[in-house]
Amino acid sequence: MSAERLSEDVSTASELVSFEAVVTDIRLESRAGGVARWQMALDRTLFVVGDMAGVLEAVAPSGARLKVPVLGVVEEDGVVWHVVDKPLTDGTSVTGWVGGR
Repeated sequence: MSAERLSEDVSTASELVSFEAVVTDIRLESRAGGVARWQMALDRTLFVVGDMAGVLEAVAPSGARLKVPVLGVVEEDGVVWHVVDKPLTDGTSVTGWVGGR
């Protein structure tokens, strides 16, 4: 399922821009030396291929705030995958933060 690509141009934004999304899929990208890297798909995104900075925030059922750095963005078969080292489960609501370049 491909994400709705939000149209705001954040490529030169000096301040962070946020958007709301839901995790729709997750897959293991790699595992080496006991360290895993994951890819997460969202139902909508402001991230574009090549972005190397940003954060996804979620709230755990316990109420704890989770911050997941986005390490990169790739596209495969029309799906935008957000590369992370801390996976979130399908159906998790997130706030994405991009920009501030």
